[in-house]
Amino acid sequence: MNKVILVGNLTRDPELTTTTSGVQMCRFGIAVNRNYSNADGVRETDFFNVTAWRGNAERCGKYLHKGNKVAISGNIQMRTYESNGEKRTSFDIIVEDIEFLTPRGDSNGGSGSSFEPQDAPAPAAQDSSKVVELEPVEDTDLPF
Repeated sequence: MNKVILVGNLTRDPELTTTTSGVQMCRFGIAVNRNYSNADGVRETDFFNVTAWRGNAERCGKYLHKGNKVAISGNIQMRTYESNGEKRTSFDIIVEDIEFLTPRGDSNGGSGSSFEPQDAPAPAAQDSSKVVELEPVEDTDLPF
């Protein structure tokens, strides 16, 4: 079985391209912090190349930016290529499922904790003199 699940932050903006056969492909990198510190007390980070195809590629290219936090499940794919006459090997994460974890409208890469846009107006003060009566809900109307 070849399965990997990663949660990390994009290290660069996604690059959305289309293959010669018309299939959309999106590549980007993610940084994943390790759960422990090394002997010097420094928490190390691993970097992964990620490739998404078709619908996932389109969504990644449209909504993701450098610094966004994502959860990815997929598989590891090894590829070999030649560079300057040397044979090289690369490992890529191929996306099966992706979840965007940075709140929409968060332009600072996810460091904020608010799920509202930064320019949202302040809520209006409530008038406590108005009382709204709600109709009772019958338990038989609930689907569970």
